[in-house]
Amino acid sequence: MRERLSDALKTAMKAKDARRVSTLRLVQAAVKDRDIANRGTGKEAASDDEVLQILAKMVKQREESAKIYDDAARPELATHEREEIAIIAEFQPEQLSEEKTREIIASVIAETGATGLRDMGKSMAVLKERYAGQMDFARASSILKELLSTA
Repeated sequence: MRERLSDALKTAMKAKDARRVSTLRLVQAAVKDRDIANRGTGKEAASDDEVLQILAKMVKQREESAKIYDDAARPELATHEREEIAIIAEFQPEQLSEEKTREIIASVIAETGATGLRDMGKSMAVLKERYAGQMDFARASSILKELLSTA
């Protein structure tokens, strides 16, 4: 993952694509921050899964910013945020559809033997371990809560 980011940055620099260069530098800085934080606790450098979590967090931040800019009648800034989202999303795996997410959650519930809301944490841990970067966990949480409350 780091190599893909680095290669993309080099390509963007050669193409003199300022927006792409600045966005990729922001991503690399966020990864480096995580590496430094991990070093302080004696952990290894950020894994690919952690990089995917960083990318998902960055996309979410930009979506929230774009919404705020739209509400404040600043379409040029909202467009800027959406361009950054598109660049970051290139490095994320394909997001699962809602129906596929429901199927996966139902199978995890069966696998973990979850019977009620108190088992939600156990199920979410399995989902986060297996589907990091592929699933919107806020949405997955609400689906999981819905399925567990009817169980």
